[in-house]
Amino acid sequence: MRSFVRTTLAAVSLACLTAILTSFATSGAFAQAKDAPAQAAPAGQPPQLKQIALTDKQVENVLAAQKDMDAITDKLPDNAPPDQKVMAQLDGVAKKHGFASYDDYNVVVDNISLVLGGIDPQTKKYVGSEAVIKQEIAQVEADKKMKADDKKQALENLNMALKAKAPEVENKGNIDVVVKYYDKLAAALGDDVN
Repeated sequence: MRSFVRTTLAAVSLACLTAILTSFATSGAFAQAKDAPAQAAPAGQPPQLKQIALTDKQVENVLAAQKDMDAITDKLPDNAPPDQKVMAQLDGVAKKHGFASYDDYNVVVDNISLVLGGIDPQTKKYVGSEAVIKQEIAQVEADKKMKADDKKQALENLNMALKAKAPEVENKGNIDVVVKYYDKLAAALGDDVN
C-alpha cells in the first residue's frame, strides 16, 4: 500500500509541485525562485520546472541531506509556510551537503521527482508518468479490499494527475542516474515525491 500511496502522491503532486514551490517563494517561504528556476507560464497554469542535467554526486548529496531536511520539515505544521529561522536551517543543511543553497537543493529534488514519477515501481524501468498513472488506476479499480470512498478519491486524484500531464524529462541522462539510485530515492523521498 505504501508503494501505491507513494506513486499516487507522486503522480498527483508532480503536476502541482512547481506551482506550490513558486507560491512558497513569492510568500517569502521556501525561497525556491531566487535564481528563477521556474519560467513564466500562461495564467492559470503552473510555471515550468527548471530542468537540469543530474549528476551522481547531486543525487548522493540529496540522499545524504534527506534525514536532516526531514528533521526540520517534519516539525512544520501542514500548510504553514516556514519562517526565516526555518529557512536559514534548511539553507544550512543544503550547504552542509554540497548545495549552493536550499533553492539549489530543491531544483535537484524537483528533477529527481520528475523522473521518479515515471518509473514503474515493479520493473524499476522508466515508462513515463502517464503509463505509471494508468497502471495505478488499473490497480485501484481492481482492488476489492479498498473502501469505496477511498477508491473514489484515489481514482479522482489519479485521473486529475493524468489530465495534468507532467512535463517530459528533457535531460534523458537523468533517467539513468535516477534509476541507478531508485531504491534509495524511493525510500528517502517516497513520502515527499511529492
